[in-house]
Amino acid sequence: MKTSRRIFLAGAGAAAAASTFAGAARAQNLIDSIINSSRRGAWGDQFDAQISEAGEVSSTRPILSPETVRHVESAIAEYSRITAQGGWPVVPANKKLQLGVIDPDVELLRRRLMVSGDLSTQAGMSPAFDSYVDAALKRFQARHGLPADGVTGHYTYSAMNVSARIRLGQLETNLGRVREQTSGSLGNRFVMVNIPAAEIEAVENGRVVLRHTAIVGKIDRQTPVLTSKINEIILNPYWNAPVSIVRKDIIPEMRRNPNYLADNNIRLIAPDGTEADPMAVNWSTDEATKYRFRQDPGRINAMATVKINFPNSHAVYMHDTPQKQLFTDQERFHSSGCVRVQNVRDLVTWILRDTPNWDRRTIETTIQTEEDKRISVANPVPVYFTYISAWSTGSGVVHFRDDIYGRDGVEELQISTAL
Repeated sequence: MKTSRRIFLAGAGAAAAASTFAGAARAQNLIDSIINSSRRGAWGDQFDAQISEAGEVSSTRPILSPETVRHVESAIAEYSRITAQGGWPVVPANKKLQLGVIDPDVELLRRRLMVSGDLSTQAGMSPAFDSYVDAALKRFQARHGLPADGVTGHYTYSAMNVSARIRLGQLETNLGRVREQTSGSLGNRFVMVNIPAAEIEAVENGRVVLRHTAIVGKIDRQTPVLTSKINEIILNPYWNAPVSIVRKDIIPEMRRNPNYLADNNIRLIAPDGTEADPMAVNWSTDEATKYRFRQDPGRINAMATVKINFPNSHAVYMHDTPQKQLFTDQERFHSSGCVRVQNVRDLVTWILRDTPNWDRRTIETTIQTEEDKRISVANPVPVYFTYISAWSTGSGVVHFRDDIYGRDGVEELQISTAL
């Protein structure tokens, strides 16, 4: 029986005490050797956090860059050393540790954060969760794409208790992806969608000028890896439901609620182009798949105000969404393969920068009309859908994300569908 990473780590706290104390002498020696290692100075200068000001996790350096290859190689060298010296301790996942708490497990937390370079060894050992530990934990959380709230919860423990050996393998796997993706010219301006991070970077002249939270495909409706060029923006788009959504979503909805199409401003278009009566369709069969489902522009449109088009064989695109609340989810894997973009109008304004007569004011005014408007992009912008779950862009900061689609080949890195 397969045990997911989340389920496995949920029981880590129960087993941690036994495993930690059974090998206490060995673990202590390994950790002390890491902390006291004469070689650690080089890593500390480059990768360790200062006691009160950690290395900046956020950076304007793009993930897709030849420099990223070198930074990942440096991280691999350091994680190889950490692994060879025993890795880091497991922190029992059964307590809520936060600023002000005094608990023996805080010492394990300190050691864990020291080994990974999030907490300076100068912070010392203590059972007190002080401001130094708070800053270090927030840094750790930010590196793993978690809300940096300084509280040890389910997601933080799950990320923290992945072994150094597995993290090393994750870096090695993703180094190959970054090398391949950056082997050719990316262009002076491009958009990068990082699927496992559910994030978007707009890059210009080697610098990230915009960063957007994204929503990508579900595990069973994955967003594809692809390369293309953004050639069209549609304001107030009609939405034509793909057959997969008709079959998996709309037909079941119509069986439950015969008014579903009317309630959502979706028109049923017959093969001859005429509008059909939904009541004339047998919804207990797949007859409806012969029709086209077109949703009118408007606030409840599945793409809301904007659609970003680019040629591709997967029939996917980027778009706005009326479900803005989904951008606050920790696990943003809700779509049927397309990519939803938070603050999409900022991205569209940047894409259309060189397209005459389409500044931000014109875009906003056109959206208010709720009339469908197609805009050809004057200088099509390259777009890269990538799958990079571990990377470093310098300053000693190494990022990790869940292997949402299981492409890294290690079950412990995969997200649990049971959550």
